[in-house]
Amino acid sequence: MAYFLGVDVGTSSVRAALVTETGKILKSHVEPTKTWNLEPDFYEQSSDDIWRAVCQCVKEVTKATCNKSIKGIGFDATCSLVCIDKNGKPLTVSPSGNNEQNIILWLDHRAMKETEFLNNTNHPVLQYVGGKIFPEMETPKLLWLKKYLEATWNQAGYFFDLPDYLTWRATDVDSRSSCSLVCKWAYEMNVDGVEAWSKNFLDQAGLSDLAEDNWRKIGSIVQYPGAPVGSGLSNQAANELGLLPGTPVGTSMIDAHAGGLGLIGCTVEKIDPRFETRVGLICGTSTCHMAVSNEAVFVPGVWGPYKSAMIPGMWLNEGGQSATGKLVDHVIDTHPATAEIRKKLGDLHIIQYLNNIIYDLAKKQNLNDPAFLTKDFHVYPDFHGNRLLADPTLKGMISGLSLSSDEESLAILYLATVQALSYGTRQIIEKLNDSGYNIKSTLICGGLSKNPIFTAAQANVCNLPVICPEEIESVLLGSAILGAVAANHFDSLEDAIKSMGGKGNAVFPDAKTIEYHNKKYKVFLQMHNDQIKYRQIMATQ
Repeated sequence: MAYFLGVDVGTSSVRAALVTETGKILKSHVEPTKTWNLEPDFYEQSSDDIWRAVCQCVKEVTKATCNKSIKGIGFDATCSLVCIDKNGKPLTVSPSGNNEQNIILWLDHRAMKETEFLNNTNHPVLQYVGGKIFPEMETPKLLWLKKYLEATWNQAGYFFDLPDYLTWRATDVDSRSSCSLVCKWAYEMNVDGVEAWSKNFLDQAGLSDLAEDNWRKIGSIVQYPGAPVGSGLSNQAANELGLLPGTPVGTSMIDAHAGGLGLIGCTVEKIDPRFETRVGLICGTSTCHMAVSNEAVFVPGVWGPYKSAMIPGMWLNEGGQSATGKLVDHVIDTHPATAEIRKKLGDLHIIQYLNNIIYDLAKKQNLNDPAFLTKDFHVYPDFHGNRLLADPTLKGMISGLSLSSDEESLAILYLATVQALSYGTRQIIEKLNDSGYNIKSTLICGGLSKNPIFTAAQANVCNLPVICPEEIESVLLGSAILGAVAANHFDSLEDAIKSMGGKGNAVFPDAKTIEYHNKKYKVFLQMHNDQIKYRQIMATQ
């Protein structure tokens, strides 16, 4: 038997999975990771802590498997910035000075002023990120480090995107993934065929010293996802992981993009299987919306087009919402009724408990669909900014609050929040279609994909079928696909996607809710306009 390992480093944990050549996950394991949040908008992690968790996860999923049958390993991770000194040791990115805190987590927003400065350059490279860089990307974070942590900047030997750090740690080879560099580092892969660092942009950014010694600190060897990294696992990494030296290692991907890779090959009868007709929703703390095309498509507010960021030779556009799963958790955790609910849950998940309340309320009120419960209750979900509108300063809004603090009021708030996230998806899909796409279905993975209230809302709001894969852990599957390609088990990455993508089930839109959601969508758009209007009023003298 041929098995492949997928390793996924998320926002708060590491997961690993043992995967067959047909894309079946046989075993998985998860280990938590540590995050420091010492100041507002500052989120830091430790590369040593993450590697420890990686090793533990891999050992757990392979302990009953012969190492010779492990044919390849792939890594994905959040697009977080890792700082390593000239001796290969962790180097602090924190005002605390603690070298253990050597990762700026993706959701860190410390570099807001640096982001604004970079966007004001209006450099042509910005057209490949929807017109504006976002503070979650690496260039603003690098500029922040140079401005505020001079000692770190001078002592740094390498700056890695976290996925590339993992392949470096695994192989001792300093190569970088086109996925990471093009999507988060302003590395140019443009329509004219240029594939290089933009020295002109980095000069304007005040980061010209990164060009020294052939871009040593940020990498000069760039490979497509799934390409083999060096000669595979080093002796040290193999020993730490409990695997054989030389096991092929695939060039890595950002976690959401690995989810897109694992999703896009999923098939359902009578639904168009062509990659370019689909948008994949990789749902977690945030949600990324992945769409690929054969030619470059420029979509206002949507990141990309990124060449070879997910599938070599194809262009990727990436929409996104900065807080989705995290937002749902937030509105639940901060509600007065939650504490009492948790006391009586037993083995029931609180989401399922709230879903049951919603179904009961709809039945009592003789509603044709539970969606109608939010007729007079509206949520604007940008509690952590808006990627599509390139505005990280936007805030959340709620309309329809009363004095009620019971569990029914929580259920309505939760339902309206889920609907609001779906209106955000609709806004992204409309932007894609207006720019030349013809999206015919959405595919969903991650925690929210397991929620029938969420999948129904996505289908009904967007008026498109939603595909939910039978193998729900699409991110782990995507990283395993990278290992399979590195091992030359398939002729190409596209062949691996089709062979390992598996089958899914479809949730179709319900015609009786379409007009209702059209009205709610108008409210959603109006709430954004109102927020901008409030700012204008408060800014007047």
